[in-house]
Amino acid sequence: MIKINKIYTKTGDGGTTGLVDGPRRQKDDLRIEAYGTVEEANATVGLARLHSRDMARADHTLARIQNDLFDLGSDLATPGPDEGRKYKALRTTAKQVEWLENQIDIYNEALEPLRSFILPGGTPLSAALHLARTVTRRAERIAVALKRAEPEVNPEVLRYLNRLSDLLFVLSRVANGNGSKDVLWEPGRHTGETKSG
Repeated sequence: MIKINKIYTKTGDGGTTGLVDGPRRQKDDLRIEAYGTVEEANATVGLARLHSRDMARADHTLARIQNDLFDLGSDLATPGPDEGRKYKALRTTAKQVEWLENQIDIYNEALEPLRSFILPGGTPLSAALHLARTVTRRAERIAVALKRAEPEVNPEVLRYLNRLSDLLFVLSRVANGNGSKDVLWEPGRHTGETKSG
């Protein structure tokens, strides 16, 4: 079990931070940006859960996602090969990705077919899940850039973030009455207007 006694250490005052393994890195390093954005995604899922209390199954799903995102952040905070480590590195697994795929299939069954792209909105939970989805997509883009710079990055991290954004999209529709309250994009609806308002 992890034990944290002191909140501030002052070791990062010079602009560097420590990883699980390896030398300290600058706080604007791509790896730090990647797991920091994963942490931001996790926080937005936490905000969404403020609105999911009446949807026990979805809330349980989001709770598991939060825990798995912490695993994924630990994976990104542990660079380098796994061989020769004193302690086993925590890595995102194919089973975690498969669980997301299974959830997408289950939740998607009850949804009305899409007739257009969806605007973020509808219920508070749906809007919050759209925010979590877009932050997750940003985390994915940064992780892709990190993988290009540091090829040893676990490919399951990229797969997990990709599937997670899909699941959050599906859950946003579930939160909108299984799609009945989705706010649909109407292409070009206002392009012919000449007056404001």
